[in-house]
Amino acid sequence: MAERLGILGTGAIALGLARVAEDAVVWARSADSAARAEAEAEAATVVTDLDALRDCTYVVEAVVENLEVKGDLLGRLSLDESAIVASTTSSLGVAELALASGRPDRFAALHVFNPVEKMDLVEIAFPDSASDDTRERSLELARALGKTPVEVPDWPGFVVNRLLFPFLFEAVRLAEHDGLEHEAVDQCMKLGAAHPMGPFRLLDFVGIDVAVAIGESLDVEVPDVLRAMVDAGKLGRKSGAGFYDYDYD
Repeated sequence: MAERLGILGTGAIALGLARVAEDAVVWARSADSAARAEAEAEAATVVTDLDALRDCTYVVEAVVENLEVKGDLLGRLSLDESAIVASTTSSLGVAELALASGRPDRFAALHVFNPVEKMDLVEIAFPDSASDDTRERSLELARALGKTPVEVPDWPGFVVNRLLFPFLFEAVRLAEHDGLEHEAVDQCMKLGAAHPMGPFRLLDFVGIDVAVAIGESLDVEVPDVLRAMVDAGKLGRKSGAGFYDYDYD
């Protein structure tokens, strides 16, 4: 790979990228996060000092989906003027993040999908200010990671989430209204529409809290039951319970 890749974050997307890239530099916010990253992405170099990414030519931010948090972190980077920064955001404004980064001509959104190792698509969006070099290198990076890049407009949710989450929320409302079992709805969509995973399994996989946050960013109505699940700590697979129960013993 031509780029020296840096990755900000230690969540599922960040570590998935690190495993695909193999020799990336991963920034962790804490020693505990660093230890987990070292265990889950053994080929990566894990650091807790942002200055350790100074020599990276392309840095991808993959932290919590919050404009203030992302913007603050991107703005603290000290990189060569030719370096490109990107975000894995799925719902925030690309132009806003580009301005917050302090290098709007060298900014891109690289929306990769979880699990990163298995999902082929990368939605790529650019602010109007992005240079030709930024566009070419971003598309090439996605290809170098073994992915298929598709350039999409800078609008909330891009293409996949903009279409997906209204569908997922409608499945929740349908089950509530008609008393359908979650498994029945999932089976219908798997067997009748060839979906690899039904909507309730997918919500659990994404994370109920993440789904609520994306719905709010897209300005679509979020079912009350999802907010109640977040309040109860039922966040899906990562918490051990969501629409289904998960036994991690």
